[in-house]
Amino acid sequence: MGTLLSSHGFSLFLLWTFTLYGLCLSFSPIDNYLINSGASLDSVVDNRRFISDSSNSPDSHLSSGRTFSLCAGTLLPGLPQIYHTARVFNSPSKYVFNVKDPGTHMVRLHFHRFNSSRLDLGNSRFHVLVNGLVALTNFSGGDLVNPKVIEYLLWVNSEKVEIRFVPAKKSNFAFVNAIEVISAPKVLVLETAQYVNGDKIEEFQGLNKQAFETMYRVTVGGPKVTPFNDSLWRTWIPDDEYLKSSEGSNKVYFGGRIKYQDGGASREVGPDNVYDSARLIRSKNASIPNVNLTWEFPVSEDYKYLVRMHFCDIASISLGLLYFNVYVNEHLAYKDLDLSDVTNYMLASPFYADFVVDAGRSGVITVSVGPSSKSMGYTVDAILNGVEIMKMNNSVCSLDGKVPAELIMKCWPRRTLGILLPLIALACLLLSLSAIVHRRKSNAELFPWSKLPTDIHEISPKQAKLQLSNIVT
Repeated sequence: MGTLLSSHGFSLFLLWTFTLYGLCLSFSPIDNYLINSGASLDSVVDNRRFISDSSNSPDSHLSSGRTFSLCAGTLLPGLPQIYHTARVFNSPSKYVFNVKDPGTHMVRLHFHRFNSSRLDLGNSRFHVLVNGLVALTNFSGGDLVNPKVIEYLLWVNSEKVEIRFVPAKKSNFAFVNAIEVISAPKVLVLETAQYVNGDKIEEFQGLNKQAFETMYRVTVGGPKVTPFNDSLWRTWIPDDEYLKSSEGSNKVYFGGRIKYQDGGASREVGPDNVYDSARLIRSKNASIPNVNLTWEFPVSEDYKYLVRMHFCDIASISLGLLYFNVYVNEHLAYKDLDLSDVTNYMLASPFYADFVVDAGRSGVITVSVGPSSKSMGYTVDAILNGVEIMKMNNSVCSLDGKVPAELIMKCWPRRTLGILLPLIALACLLLSLSAIVHRRKSNAELFPWSKLPTDIHEISPKQAKLQLSNIVT
């Protein structure tokens, strides 16, 4: 019995040690702002404290003239506390966050159109601007069932991050439930990527200076990864919905340790829970399967997209056996990829590749993996662990439409002036009438009124002036 207790105690000690070790290695951002909008108290979600933005809080970061808090009429069970309140804006308003660590920042906006007897959040319609970037236009807050989290990555070289909420019309309003502004690891977005331009592969420079909206973050072959299990508090959803065909596909799970290396993919690029599962193509005999695994992702037209594909050889029995091709939008993006070579000849070591593509008019981005001319029988012939699709800002610095931020901000004062100008004109008219009445009253006191004779003939202005001068003298 003593031996059993000792083994159990030792196991608990190891579990505690590894947990503590993982926490020590977890990413700690220099800029880390978590706002619980519309709440009077702080709220803890996934071991993170979201600070109230009430006027009594010194850390509200809110700069607004016309705003109020709104509470949900019915609290849904299991829903985090941050979705039970909202901050509502009746006029252009903003949150301002000081930046200590210039570079790429993650901005997450949380929306939940909960039911409230005081206000119908379904009537909201608004724009969101982030440091001059148009993040959202004519947004209505998502659906009524599930909260919506929209994530942006943007380069910040100023001292502040300003998030503006602008109602689309005077009759509309804006709202938000929670806000995150986090300085990202320097390795999260690198300077270059491969631009897949038809059958040509070119180098895309200045990638880290672009702004991105995360459209898809998918773990391949594995279960959902929650923010609690991700060092950057991201959510990775299963790939089943996007897999075009599962023919020839095998899922694989890995129970060992993922071996991160300096200069390669880190836990901030992709967590263990993404790299320890995959879909793969495996030869069952000497013949190589003539099949590709393909995933399809609907996207908006007329934008460029960053496609990040995550790989980790957790299935091969030995090094140097896995060769395969990678396709983006049906174009060969990486030929004869050898994961042993790019990971310094180490199995279970993660690697990722970044590609920039144009969406074109198809409205779909496809990614595929399949055997190459170097593939061998009786081995794994292709593998994929994760996919991320991020929309890139267009030429007017917008992620939602072709209207720049300056024009959106100018439209609101014009509506205000549209009301003020008639009022000003009316006031001027009243002042003019008052002056005329006052002048006539003064003249009446000097020259008593008498009825004009009806038989006077019309005279010229010169004659009238002469007659007026005679009367005055």
